Amino acid sequence: MTAHAHVRTKRTAHPLVAAFVRFVVCGGGVGLAASGALVLLGERMPLVVANAVVTVVSTVIATELHSRVSFRSDRGGWRVHLQSGFTVAVSYAFTTGALLVLHAVQSAPSVLVEQTVYVSASAVAGVGRFVWLRVVVYAPPPAQSDTPALTRPAVVIAA
Repeated sequence: MTAHAHVRTKRTAHPLVAAFVRFVVCGGGVGLAASGALVLLGERMPLVVANAVVTVVSTVIATELHSRVSFRSDRGGWRVHLQSGFTVAVSYAFTTGALLVLHAVQSAPSVLVEQTVYVSASAVAGVGRFVWLRVVVYAPPPAQSDTPALTRPAVVIAA
């Protein structure tokens, strides 16, 4: 690999790494707040209901942060929230499943153990969320080709 090619590779990889770091900071902050909210709500309502409320609210907040900070996108609004809505269901299923397994294995886990399981499950779901948001919701626009597209008249003339 030439030095020029190596520099080009580093430049194209850097924005993705930077976006992931920003994603982890924003998502991690929201995730820690969600974890605290889950503890508070979990004392007042069933765990699966509390997790549903926390997952929806934290996903809406995180999606706004990711749009503005992580991906530095000018896209926003309901379209982005609807496209990222898929991740709400996946995150909810993942975190609730992990907590239900924990409670099946340990009838009365400590708050620390419960939160460790919740935050770990959220982190794994977060990696999948990053991929979904990067590839689907905030995908960079396709590069414009310098090669003119074949048009119907050009095809007819060529024939």
